[in-house]
Order: sequence, then structure tokens, then C-alpha cells
Amino acid sequence: MALSSYDTMSRKDLLEYKRKYQAFRHHAWAGLGFLSVALAVRLILLESSEILTPIIFILMLYILVALLFTYKYRLGLSAPDETIKIQPSDEIEKEKIKAETEKERLKLEKKKTKTEAKKEKKAKNKMRKTFK
Repeated sequence: MALSSYDTMSRKDLLEYKRKYQAFRHHAWAGLGFLSVALAVRLILLESSEILTPIIFILMLYILVALLFTYKYRLGLSAPDETIKIQPSDEIEKEKIKAETEKERLKLEKKKTKTEAKKEKKAKNKMRKTFK
């Protein structure tokens, strides 16, 4: 019994193929959208067909290349729908912790400034009432 190419590929490779398949499929559809708009503009504005003709051919080539790559990475369709969780490095964890502590420090500083402003306002109001 011969092994299919699905059996010989690792799970990580399949997920990479799936990601590439989805990207090229997206580009094929986007190219088709742009092509339809270009063709509609060409039909409406007959004078600019000399300008749009190279654009239309470039879009057709773009779509063809995207479709060829979707065919190349079609094995990615058989990949599971799970996502791979990558363990962050220690440096990234340290940066996250630093960012969180800095955020908390800024929050406390803002709260302290706000409280002081309220105290000053109350003191001013008290002074006004004593002078009236």
C-alpha cells in the first residue's frame, strides 16, 4: 500500500500549507474582484480601453498565478482546524510583565493626580465659603 502525500507530511507542514492555501485563495478572489471592476470600467468608458488593456492582462496573470499556488497547496485543506500555540520566549514574557507594571504605575499616577486635583478644588471651595 502506497503512502499518500498526506501521510508523509508533518502536522506543522500541513498547517503551513493550509495558511498558504488560504492566502493564495484570498489573492485569487481579490484579483477576480479587481478584474471585474476593471472590465466594468472598460465597458463604461470606451475611450480608456488602451490604458485598461494592460491592467486587465496583468490582473489575469495575477489570478492565474494565485490559482496555480492554491492548487500547489491544496493538501492544506486536509489539515485540522486546530491552531498551533507557540510558547513565547522568556524575553517576550519579561517585556509583557514590564508593560503591565508600567501600565499599572501610570494608572496609579493618574489616579493620584486626579485625587490631588479634587482635594485642591475642595480646598478652594472651602476658602470661598469662608470669605462669603
